[in-house]
Amino acid sequence: MGAAVWALIAYIAVIVVWNAVLGRNIGEAMLVGFLGVCLFGGTDAPRLAAAGLDEAFSEEVVFAALAFVFMGYLLTRLGIIDRQVALLNSVFGRLRGGSAYVSTSTAALLGGPAGSGSGIAASVGSVTIPWMIRSNWRPDLAASLVAGNAGLGISIPPSSSMFLLLGSAAVAPVLTADELFVASFVGGLWTVLYRFVVVFVWVRRYDVAAMRQSDITPLRVALREGFTSMLVYVGIAIPVLMTLDMGVEFLESRVGSAADAISIVVWIPVLTLLATLLVAWRRLPRTAAEYGTMLGEMAPRYAVIGATLLFAFAAAGSLGELGLVDQLTDIMDRLDAPLWAVAALVGVLIVVIAAPLTGTATIAAVGGVAFSALTAAGASPATAATAVLIFASTEGASPPGAAPIYIASGIAGVDPSRTFLRLILWFVLPILAIGVLVATGALPLFV
Repeated sequence: MGAAVWALIAYIAVIVVWNAVLGRNIGEAMLVGFLGVCLFGGTDAPRLAAAGLDEAFSEEVVFAALAFVFMGYLLTRLGIIDRQVALLNSVFGRLRGGSAYVSTSTAALLGGPAGSGSGIAASVGSVTIPWMIRSNWRPDLAASLVAGNAGLGISIPPSSSMFLLLGSAAVAPVLTADELFVASFVGGLWTVLYRFVVVFVWVRRYDVAAMRQSDITPLRVALREGFTSMLVYVGIAIPVLMTLDMGVEFLESRVGSAADAISIVVWIPVLTLLATLLVAWRRLPRTAAEYGTMLGEMAPRYAVIGATLLFAFAAAGSLGELGLVDQLTDIMDRLDAPLWAVAALVGVLIVVIAAPLTGTATIAAVGGVAFSALTAAGASPATAATAVLIFASTEGASPPGAAPIYIASGIAGVDPSRTFLRLILWFVLPILAIGVLVATGALPLFV
């Protein structure tokens, strides 16, 4: 194995030891892990560190995550969440775990349009995490579920990752979008079904009760008092609509090719913040002292989340400079085993690559190679491509580098490290297993 692979192993080990064994906070652990990666560059370590930090500071998800922490704080402090929760509970509060079922369903519906794990965590989490917490879910469970559902932004078509895979040199000659769409949709539905099973089990395991009748506001009253509070999510609706065909056509007719530069992850928090300020402007602080108090209350939330995200992306950039993708691609090129074994090895390698990178970056780097390995072992083209997308969809729940974990944890106000083990056991490993079962035909795609 090359130096980059050993650096990745050391990176994960350092974070686990520093955080879980020594009991230090996750932000500090990520900094130490990043420095450890850079040491593998030897005398080139300063350049590796500079390249990693440069990539981290230019990563839009870092901005988005911090913006969502601020947005979540404002929604709570200004009383908007209270009215939203009253309205949502008037409809779903009588169902045990109703808010979690809605969160999972919404993530599935937005999967294709959002196209990314960060977009799913940001848009769905901003609404459903506060609601779940107010309806008897623990904050760390709410954050775990939203981060675990973030992968639906890749596995549900028509995601950008699907088209990226279709455009690769290995896939384009043998598979069309029409042939892949149904297969990937069914494959995505298998992962959705599993997530509903997770909610069902968690409701009973953690004894999440339905809301008490006395705590449920009549729908008519909730609508009258809370209707305006839902207007803040126009800030989510507009960017999501702009990713659909009609939205893309509208933007291109107005701004031309510049429409491609519009990021849903950036514009969701920006527009939602603006909508929040407009809806609740009467409850905003009026003096400099009041603003100082508000910012002082909010600042501690950034200490861990900001450092963790920054050094996670910096480490990913440094690993890329060390040649991680090329070294793992070489490993995949050497695979020669039965289909089930190849599928398992390909799945593990994609999960490992997707942990410090994003799912989209993983597909761009090794999607074609993984597809070729699976088809060479006997999988049909549609089945192989679907399995690759399912494997890559673990990026939203793969600690320690997955941005959706920090977005969801920031909204929930919990230490991200409290979600790591649960995400691995309940999402990463099971979704990996689903991908293997799809690749081998044990879970049919009906194509």
